[in-house]
Amino acid sequence: MPEWWTYSLTDFLLFSPRTYYRLIERHNLTIWPAQLLALTLGAVIAGLLRRPTRERSRATAAILATVWTWVGWTFVVGRYATINWAASYFAWLFAAEVLLLGWLGVARASLRFGWRRDPAGLVGGVLFLGSIILYPALAPVLGRGWAQSELFGIAPDPTVLGTLGILLMSEGSPRPRKALLAAPLVWCLVAGATLWAMGSPEAWLVLPAAVLVALASSARGRPAL
Repeated sequence: MPEWWTYSLTDFLLFSPRTYYRLIERHNLTIWPAQLLALTLGAVIAGLLRRPTRERSRATAAILATVWTWVGWTFVVGRYATINWAASYFAWLFAAEVLLLGWLGVARASLRFGWRRDPAGLVGGVLFLGSIILYPALAPVLGRGWAQSELFGIAPDPTVLGTLGILLMSEGSPRPRKALLAAPLVWCLVAGATLWAMGSPEAWLVLPAAVLVALASSARGRPAL
């Protein structure tokens, strides 16, 4: 039996890169034209962030809870679980984030989401806009075609990165923010390791983003409401 230190991440990969990206392609084709609604919701969030009021922040949290529910159910459970038995456990991450967004973001309105000009806010803005505008373009740039593009509100990775960006732009008590950051950061680590094992360039976005968000969040002091 080989010693444990002789294993690499690729030894634990349950599928090939071709299988994974074909899965994304089939998902995109099946749910079309839901992508148009997802892009619309991203634009709505961008508009809501312009004025971080209590009600607008509730609406932002409600949209995030909706897209996390949709992605968790249709992709993680409905698609990803067919090639990765661990996806059923990952679905609990999405369920936990949905519940936290509903409780902390909608019911209690513990945070205000809005564009910020401090370092954490700038990082958050780049992550959010990048998840909507740039991440879908990676597939054609890397030669996989638009059919395999991953969109915010449709696929987990850009949805998680966009959520991290929005959370970095929030104001309020740090405890709700830290609670809401937990599930997205865990997903980034798991997804980043998977992408790394597949040799996908996206790993260089997902893993550093998780580290950057963790550092930016911990560096922030307690902001005033």
